[in-house]
Amino acid sequence: MGTEPTSTPFCFGEFELDIAAGELRRNSRRVKLQPQPFKLLVLLVKRAGVLVTREEIRSELWPEGTFVDFDQSVNFTIRQIRDVLRDVADRPLYIETVPRRGYRFIAPVETGGAAARGQVPPESGTTSVHLQKALWANIAELRLAERRQRNFRLGAAVAMLLIACLVAFLIVAN
Repeated sequence: MGTEPTSTPFCFGEFELDIAAGELRRNSRRVKLQPQPFKLLVLLVKRAGVLVTREEIRSELWPEGTFVDFDQSVNFTIRQIRDVLRDVADRPLYIETVPRRGYRFIAPVETGGAAARGQVPPESGTTSVHLQKALWANIAELRLAERRQRNFRLGAAVAMLLIACLVAFLIVAN
């Protein structure tokens, strides 16, 4: 299962994976992704909806005779992909972890061309594709907003704790 170049990019959410160019783009802007994570993302996207086993990942990314701490390496590689995609393991939009078995790309994937880029008029039957992409983008934005809100709450709690410590210190000091 090689990562042979293809001239048709794969589109999912706000991303476009162009294998021939070796690029991942978010909203038409290039996103930096190291070679190993790129190869794994290609493998997952090409087999969207299907479980890619850890053994398949091992044989694709680390050929026979390569000695690495496989578990740590694959976990780090998946983490790099999730960081770039702004995905989280506990509520995934793109990559689902199947414990001790492998990973599954769960986002809807389209192959490139005018339909994937939203350049085909709705009367050509792509209305549901456009709605699906819009829904996916909204879900991603909601997840980002939830993460920002969690971070804000955490920051507020830390600030309140610091103020309480300062007040306690001032009371004890007097």
